[in-house]
Amino acid sequence: MAKVLCVLYPDPQAGYPPHYARDGIPTISGYANGQTAPAPNNLGFTPGELVGSVSGELGLRTYLEGLGHELVVTSDKDGPDSEFEKHLPDAEVVISQPFWPAYLTRERIAKAKKLRLALTAGIGSDHVDLDAAARAKVTVAEVTGSNSISVAEHVVMMVLSLVRNYLPSHEYAVKGGWNIADCVSRSYDVEGMHFGTVAAGRIGIAVLRRLHPFGLHLHYTDPHRLSEKVESELGLTYHPDAVSLVKAVDIVNLQMPLYPSTEHFFDDKMFAHMKRGTYLVNTARGKLVDRDAVVRALESGQLAGYAGDVWYPQPAPADHPWRTMPFNGMTPHISGTSLSAQARYAAGTLEILQSFYEGKPIREEYLIVDAGALAGTGAKSYKLT
Repeated sequence: MAKVLCVLYPDPQAGYPPHYARDGIPTISGYANGQTAPAPNNLGFTPGELVGSVSGELGLRTYLEGLGHELVVTSDKDGPDSEFEKHLPDAEVVISQPFWPAYLTRERIAKAKKLRLALTAGIGSDHVDLDAAARAKVTVAEVTGSNSISVAEHVVMMVLSLVRNYLPSHEYAVKGGWNIADCVSRSYDVEGMHFGTVAAGRIGIAVLRRLHPFGLHLHYTDPHRLSEKVESELGLTYHPDAVSLVKAVDIVNLQMPLYPSTEHFFDDKMFAHMKRGTYLVNTARGKLVDRDAVVRALESGQLAGYAGDVWYPQPAPADHPWRTMPFNGMTPHISGTSLSAQARYAAGTLEILQSFYEGKPIREEYLIVDAGALAGTGAKSYKLT
């Protein structure tokens, strides 16, 4: 019998399960790049249910207990006395989410002598020390592609919310006001603006495709230039680096991966290259930007707005300055965990576990670290130091 340790975010405050607004979700069988959606055997939940919180358990209990394994699910992940620390030394598998990450540091991996698989239910494995995992021969996997469109849709929502000054305008309506002049004094059309994405992988290109019909001029930078066909189709302007891009655009979207060389990549110096009144959207990772530099840029007017779905650490403390800085459109890390996305990343988690316990190869696109080295998607997205 093995122990599977699963860290998920807490249940709704009103209790579990919630009252669902809809009776189901569309079935997505594949993604734009040709990858098929997860297809495990005997799905342990109904798509559209809240499975990403503690009581939802990603729908894994019946499967794992049917194999004789122990499933421990907790949201208590931080500190030496947490449930996560208590169970980690005996865990063969650790499952976590980017939205409520259980940080698998070098020290924690050293304690986890039985650990064989670190699995991200979603996309993004930077909460795992990949160097330490590789040295310990721990396989690291994530459900690549499962919530890329979910995040891309969130980016589009944030862009429109910032530029059209939606959030303050909504607040006036909720509070009984009719402050039209106050609402529109910071409201613009996106049509004709220049939009740029830093990194044009799965999410970045999905954002560009969704914004194309809005009549924006679209820009991107990426180490791997897109094909001439795609550039022509979307009318894209390529930039060799981020500095060139931010000088040219009105809205910047961050989709780059986080590793030591990109930590605090957007700081006071980078903001100084931008046009006054640029909007910045970040659904990638909180540490890509300098926390206090963002606040300064908003207060000075260099940034007209900042919408972020990612923080550091997560969950962010109550006194985090991004909660109260001016002209922000912050959300908790929710972009990739809609009920639609949960159905896919929970199914992918089950598919990975079924491959793992049946001794079958895990899909290459799901692999980040395998056999002591970067593998699959990890070899294209991450670097070992």
